[in-house]
Order: sequence, then structure tokens, then C-alpha cells
Amino acid sequence: MSRRVVCLRHGQTLWNVEKRFQGHTDIALDETGIAQAARAASLLAALRPTMLVSSDLRRAYDTASALGRLTGLDVAVDKDLRERGGGEWEGLTRDEIRAGWPVEYEAWEAPGGEDVAYVADRVAGAIGRWASRLDENGLLVVASHGAALRLGICRLLGLPQELWSALGGLGNCSWSVLEEGRRGWRLLEHNAGTLPEPISSDDSPAATADS
Repeated sequence: MSRRVVCLRHGQTLWNVEKRFQGHTDIALDETGIAQAARAASLLAALRPTMLVSSDLRRAYDTASALGRLTGLDVAVDKDLRERGGGEWEGLTRDEIRAGWPVEYEAWEAPGGEDVAYVADRVAGAIGRWASRLDENGLLVVASHGAALRLGICRLLGLPQELWSALGGLGNCSWSVLEEGRRGWRLLEHNAGTLPEPISSDDSPAATADS
């Protein structure tokens, strides 16, 4: 047995529905997102997590808190688990971004936003720090964001950047499971907890199949 990490994306927000880039903007869960968080909590509580940590943005923190209430665990907060910053794109829809920045849209590089490699390092570093505090056979649940988690997972798995789009996006309140082995981290499950459906996320169109 070894340490495991559940990477849990937050529940739905109104901006997810409207396909707006959220980034660091602090958007609350909508009614559907609150229900999604409660459902995910009921499923993940059965795994008996031993530690909970969340992004400082409330859509992630409120998702983690639903699990905290069931398990009796406190939710630690780490700003390094924030979503990828969207710069000038925050609050804009996909259509508005495509129309205003066609070249940058294709590369999914927001003016004034964060570089994907930086976000991958930031999130992977945070997950690694918290996982290192686990007891043997402990289970950490990390509540974060779609692009942030996908990029962090890719970095933890040691994937070259040109292959990062091969790992698909995460649906709202879906999760991925990582296990620490002798040769590093391996992916046990990805985008679990939901049936395949369109994903509304700040993640790149290549990862979310959102053209």
C-alpha cells in the first residue's frame, strides 16, 4: 500500500454554464454545483480520506467543505492550488475570446495570464508538499480547478509538455486518483464520478473538446 491523492474539481458555477473564463475570479457554486459537491462528498467519504486541502477560491473551498462536514476533517487552504490565471480573458466567454484574440485562442495563451508550465509546476508542487505530510497509506483529497489539476497531474506523471493535451479535462465534481509508487506517481483513475459529457472549464479547447 502507498499514499494516494484524489484530485477533485469543484462543482458547477454560473460562469461554467455561460462558458466564461473564471481563472482567479472568485465565483461561487450555483445550486447545481452545491448538489454536485454533496454527491461527490458522499462518494469520497467512503474512501476514508485522512487529509483535505483546497484552493483558496470559494468554488473549490466550498466543494471541499462538503466533504469535510461528512468526514470531520478540517480543510487546509493553499493558494498554489488556484486555477490558471486568465489575465484579460477572465469573465469573457469562449466566443468573445475567439473573436477578440483568434491567434491567442488557438494557442490558449491569455494576454496577461499564466503560462501552462508555470501552473503545472505550481500545482504539482503544492500536491507534492501536502502528500509528503501523509502517513503511510494515507489519502489526501485536493479540491482545485479543471485546468490547474490537469496540468498538475501531467507534471506529476512526468509527461512531456507536447503530450499534455492527451489527458482530457475534468468535469465538475469529478476526480482523478494518483498513487505514489517506487518510481513516482501513477494515474489510477481519471475524470471519475460522472458519465462522459461536455466539459465547461477554463482548460484549453484541446483538452475539453470545446471548439
